Amino acid sequence: MISLIHDLHAAAKRRGKPAISLEFFPPKTDEGDRNLFEKTLPALMAIRPDYCSVTYGAGGTTRDKTLQIVERIQRDFDLTTMMHLTCVNATQAELDAVVSDARSRGVKNLLALRGDPPVGAAEWTATEGGFRYSSELVAHLRQLGGFSIGTAGFPEGHIAQAAGREADWEHLADKIQRGADFVVTQLFFDNDDFFRMRDYLASKRGIQVPLIPGLLPVLSRNQTKKFTALCGAALPTAFVAKLDALGDDDAAVTQFGIEYCAAQCEQLIREGVAGIHFYTLNRAHSAAAVVRHLGLDGSDRTDVAVTPAA
Repeated sequence: MISLIHDLHAAAKRRGKPAISLEFFPPKTDEGDRNLFEKTLPALMAIRPDYCSVTYGAGGTTRDKTLQIVERIQRDFDLTTMMHLTCVNATQAELDAVVSDARSRGVKNLLALRGDPPVGAAEWTATEGGFRYSSELVAHLRQLGGFSIGTAGFPEGHIAQAAGREADWEHLADKIQRGADFVVTQLFFDNDDFFRMRDYLASKRGIQVPLIPGLLPVLSRNQTKKFTALCGAALPTAFVAKLDALGDDDAAVTQFGIEYCAAQCEQLIREGVAGIHFYTLNRAHSAAAVVRHLGLDGSDRTDVAVTPAA
């Protein structure tokens, strides 16, 4: 059954276990589509995730395909799926049309983001007639009604926020106060960054909504360094040393990524996080391995479909 994500978090809290969510991106090829729907998703449904999300692409470039994928996942796998939505290259009227289309396809959950600049753009600029900040998008979606609304948080501060991480967390608090039900964070590799953000929001702003840590079980050394450079996430010294020691042995790096991510999760769970969001890179093995290691594969539940709907 397709649910509102804030209800799924409430149900997970009653179970006393964190909600498990997965993130996918729209593939660029037909082969990628087949792998996602015929291999990755069936393999990950075996761990009974609570929900998943699908990204929107830089500059909103994958809008139509994102909608198609969200609709298909919900239809074929009966898995609640959140659609990412950005302010980039869109007027308010155009965004309203996308939201209306999403609603007609059974989408109930949106992740409201400012979004990255389009490919080739030196910096982010607002579209005339559109929204400048994700907080404006959050407030607009709340006014439209009918959706559970998530937004992004940055434990180390947004890479473009020159005033520092606490200034960025103030913007996050504003997004929450304007209507976000929950927060999914940018990937991080040092849990202390997450705890600092959590404690700041709770003590300084009284924020109580679920803060969902976003984690990436790494697959290769070069890919990890590329991703973190793009998003501004720091790599701990010991972590980098291990990656460099493993070099181009991707199988060894993948196993290290599983072990490191599982250790992150164990500490986060002890600290009472409401959920864990895995950046899957459209792969099943690592996220599934971490979830099974944690004993969070949903084997004690019967309320989530694990096979594609007929």
